Amino acid sequence: MPCLVKTGGTCTCMFGKVPLPLISSQQNVSAGNVPALTVMDLPTGTFGMCNSPSNPATKNPTGSGPCSPVFLPPMWSPGAPKVMLGQFAALTNSSKLSCALGGPNCITIMPNGAVPTVNA
Repeated sequence: MPCLVKTGGTCTCMFGKVPLPLISSQQNVSAGNVPALTVMDLPTGTFGMCNSPSNPATKNPTGSGPCSPVFLPPMWSPGAPKVMLGQFAALTNSSKLSCALGGPNCITIMPNGAVPTVNA
């Protein structure tokens, strides 16, 4: 059963080296008294160094470059369409995010930072 993701959770890119924290853009929405995230809440920062062959920065002699994600719609997918937080579906720990440099579904939610929910 999917769990809602809350602020303080983290995500990782399969081509990056460093996980990124997830922070809710809607502080008035909560799950278990902690701000919850929606499919529109995106990580900020970089995943450290990137080793994706699609990233032009990896064409240097070291074979890696900065992992600055370029997110592709539909943002996090699938989310929890039955659980709306404001105008958007809640983010679940089974959601994935695509990047123009890393490819489809290369960004995933790490196991921490989710709270159990019903009917997600």
